[in-house]
Amino acid sequence: MMKKFLFRSLIGVFFGAFITVFATSAFIYFAEHPSIDSAAFLKNAFGYIFCGWLFSVTPLYFEIRSLSLPMQTALHFLTVTTIYLLLGLGIGWIPFNLNHFLIYLAISIAVYTIAWIGFYLYFKKESKRLNKDLECIE
Repeated sequence: MMKKFLFRSLIGVFFGAFITVFATSAFIYFAEHPSIDSAAFLKNAFGYIFCGWLFSVTPLYFEIRSLSLPMQTALHFLTVTTIYLLLGLGIGWIPFNLNHFLIYLAISIAVYTIAWIGFYLYFKKESKRLNKDLECIE
């Protein structure tokens, strides 16, 4: 499990760094800014990199067989939502007031629900396909 955690950590950090470069390049190109604020760049870069790491390692909850699927889902949702909220508030991605918090919560629940249902249906379909393939072997 530790090997998988370290591998996913590296992938997440590299993906976050890629998103940083991509987003910064798009901002410079499309917003026609010849230069950027270095402090803001570093703050956002570390935010993107941390998010890449966070979103790549937290799915490991779903590999803990001793936890039920509802418990895995609850832990994953709470971890991702809470840490991202704190990060977003700290960096300034999410303004600090009740309205924005409620909007964040509603969007988080909607996006998480859609993604969870999508992954659930995909893996359910894959398991049916694999079971059908196993029946053909016999």
